Amino acid sequence: MTTPGSVYEAIGGMPTFRKIVSGFYAQVPDDDILGPMYPEDDMAGAEERLAWFLSQYWGGPPLFNENRGAPRMRLRHAKFPIDMAAHDRWLELMKNSLDQIDEETLPQAYRQMIWQHMNQLAGMLINKAP
Repeated sequence: MTTPGSVYEAIGGMPTFRKIVSGFYAQVPDDDILGPMYPEDDMAGAEERLAWFLSQYWGGPPLFNENRGAPRMRLRHAKFPIDMAAHDRWLELMKNSLDQIDEETLPQAYRQMIWQHMNQLAGMLINKAP
């Protein structure tokens, strides 16, 4: 069930969130900071979970909760050393991904909302001092 009038609906639902997430994950394996944090044998699983999380957050079906339980993002990421460099790189790769999506699919107002959320999320996950 989606939330009527949600960002999820406005930008085309799961296909758009999959584009955002797949663009991000296409960059991760070769990244010197983020690559080592992701298990090679579960890259597809990590990609799926992020698509579920983002789409659910923006009014899509509760796939993350149905498949993984409550997001608890800080707890789920506690085992990874996330410092300011990782924060910055995550945002860099995410911005690269967002920039690959045309404005017709992802209009500027929604792009800015999603980008602001990405910044908040990345900041919340920092768990290691410089």
